[in-house]
Amino acid sequence: MKQIDGVIFDMDGLLFDTELIYYQSTQKIADAMNFPYSKEVYLEFLGVSDEEVQENYHRIYQDFGKEKVDEFIQRSYDDTYQVFEAGKVPLKEGVLELLDFLEQQEIPKIVASSNVRPAIELLLDGAGIKERFSGIVSAEDVTRAKPDPEIFKKALANLGTKAENTLIFEDSFHGVTAADAAGIPVIMVPDLLAPTDEIKEKTIEIFESLSQVPTYLKK
Repeated sequence: MKQIDGVIFDMDGLLFDTELIYYQSTQKIADAMNFPYSKEVYLEFLGVSDEEVQENYHRIYQDFGKEKVDEFIQRSYDDTYQVFEAGKVPLKEGVLELLDFLEQQEIPKIVASSNVRPAIELLLDGAGIKERFSGIVSAEDVTRAKPDPEIFKKALANLGTKAENTLIFEDSFHGVTAADAAGIPVIMVPDLLAPTDEIKEKTIEIFESLSQVPTYLKK
């Protein structure tokens, strides 16, 4: 087995099938408020922090006025959280199997997500997997969001492992770029966007699902 002393997991689109939920909620509110929103707009900001998304929405929709854009953002988040609280967010394929494997190997793991801590904890608790991670690094813990490597460097410090013996799992371009900048090996499991040649060069492997990872790590 490869020498892996610690694992860092992204959350949205990697542990949970949330990205489509975010998009659907935002599109529903945009349609109701007559905002010219589309999936292309959503995908443009995939993997970045909530703060950065909000800044860009204010830029894109500035003609609607600040109050209207604030309302659009708040209603979108409220709709998303209703779905979260209803327990309707499924785990991605292979999550439980990979967590079981890592625990059998006594490899510690941590979540490093650009999402806010309340959302992270809500989803992890709802799935009954929060206690399976040694910690969480969230948007509140960093000053610069992905693709900046700050969040992964903090997660690495939390684990106390060497970068070369740590492994990151990511689904987004920004996440892969951040992992590469942090000097930590990254495996990509694409969600809504297929990797470009540039992104492929920054990964050590690309898999269709996390269920393929245990076999890979055993080699």
